[in-house]
Amino acid sequence: MNKEKYSIEFVLGNASQQSLWRMLTDSTMMEEWFADKVKIKDGKFYKFVWEDTFQEVEQTINRPISQVRYNWLAEDRVDTYFEFKIHTMELSNEIALEVIAFATPDEKDDAIFLWETQIGLLKRKLGI
Repeated sequence: MNKEKYSIEFVLGNASQQSLWRMLTDSTMMEEWFADKVKIKDGKFYKFVWEDTFQEVEQTINRPISQVRYNWLAEDRVDTYFEFKIHTMELSNEIALEVIAFATPDEKDDAIFLWETQIGLLKRKLGI
């Protein structure tokens, strides 16, 4: 079944963009909310470990303080990625985080729930 791209936006209030950026790109900070263990090789290849499983990605876009994309390297995830975009909301000046990812239609609700859970943890780590 083909995977579909979807996007979710989370309002993070007055979070520090610099702190948020570190949480999205630094291996030690990602271990606080995203994966049990994060290893970086050659500055752009990441290995995410969750209990007994792992996934590898390549960081293919890195626009400091605004956008980072991680392309999955697994064969069953070819041409898919997850991406974070940091925006400042025009009217309120609040920070928003957009998550762009892929899922099959029957897995989309579960994938969104997982992102909501992970971003909830990220917010707590940021003190929001």
